[in-house]
Amino acid sequence: MEYKDYYKILGVDKKASQDEIKKAYRKLALKYHPDKNPDNKEAEERFKLMNEANDVLSNPEKRKKYDTLGENWQHFQQGGGQQQGQSPFGSAGGPQGQSNHYEGDLNDLFGKQGQGGANDYSDFFESFFGSRTSGGRSSAGASGRPFKGQDFESEVEITLEEAFQGTSRILQLENEKLRITTKPGAYDGQLLRIKGKGGKGSTAEHHGDIYIRVRIKPHHLYQRSGDDLYTSHELDLYTALLGGETIVLTLQGDVKVKVPAGIQNGKTIRIKGKGMPVYGKADVQGDLYVKWRVSIPVDLSEEERKLFEELRKKQEARFSAS
Repeated sequence: MEYKDYYKILGVDKKASQDEIKKAYRKLALKYHPDKNPDNKEAEERFKLMNEANDVLSNPEKRKKYDTLGENWQHFQQGGGQQQGQSPFGSAGGPQGQSNHYEGDLNDLFGKQGQGGANDYSDFFESFFGSRTSGGRSSAGASGRPFKGQDFESEVEITLEEAFQGTSRILQLENEKLRITTKPGAYDGQLLRIKGKGGKGSTAEHHGDIYIRVRIKPHHLYQRSGDDLYTSHELDLYTALLGGETIVLTLQGDVKVKVPAGIQNGKTIRIKGKGMPVYGKADVQGDLYVKWRVSIPVDLSEEERKLFEELRKKQEARFSAS
């Protein structure tokens, strides 16, 4: 049987700690997951090898055999543990058109009802991602030494409004309900953890975790940079020339803004405290930056055209006199 260098596959040293192995696996899983590489056979094979390598190196008992027996270790492998090559996300991968919402370390957010326990992890994953996971159901090795269960990772999309306001969902396990809540200010790329709901370990406290990467859907009005928001607002020519007031839309509602006379197209103003909430700081918000877009009137009436002609002549005369 062909020897596979699992350390090389994960890009870690042979003396790497369990934490270093875990971090390396997570990074590669995000890069080579089939959902991010559709119809890419090379990425698919790489993903399978990564899971096989992680299955062995994240399990102290298997890793010890692998380190001891080298290329012959599989000939001596017996019972227990997960099947090699299994994807932690099953065949369906990540979420399929679902919108779920999470925050921070979700281990602190669970409001539990019923008597379900860690054994329900696969049912939770099914309700969360729309597919049942595979792998992670390993038992203690012959030595009885404790080992940690497999971690799972995927992504979830939320809207900018949901990231702004925060929200909650109730997820039903077989005999347990979990209330999961997001704080205002959740941000794109945020990595969340559901502790103890991943693959089974040797004991309940050794169960793996579920990691969720938050992705914020693009918004048709706002672009986000950190805790600040950017948008554009259309002004009619007369307000831009003469000044006045206009109503600017924000995620908190309408705001009346004064427009000075002679505002230039493309000028940006700042509306303080109307950006995104700062995550974990309920009373602090970023700013909203508004770029003015001056709208030029079209389909002028004959009378309007004459008035503009008169204005142009007066403007030209004024410049000539100066």
